[in-house]
Amino acid sequence: MIDRIFSAVLTFTLLAGGTVAIGSAMAGHDRRAAHQAALPVIVLPTVTVTGKRDAEPGAIAQRDSAEPGTNKLQ
Repeated sequence: MIDRIFSAVLTFTLLAGGTVAIGSAMAGHDRRAAHQAALPVIVLPTVTVTGKRDAEPGAIAQRDSAEPGTNKLQ
């Protein structure tokens, strides 16, 4: 019986919290947009990432083709 009461209270609390969150987001939308418009925009320089591929053939995981029913990797 306590689980039914707990479930009902939890559901009501989640619904009430969601309603408050949506209401506060709708009420504070104009103030946040005005505040964000005043913030400066910073552009960082472009980053280039370089690397080299390991050409060693044994470093790649391969499926053992001798037994098609297994999922064993070498």
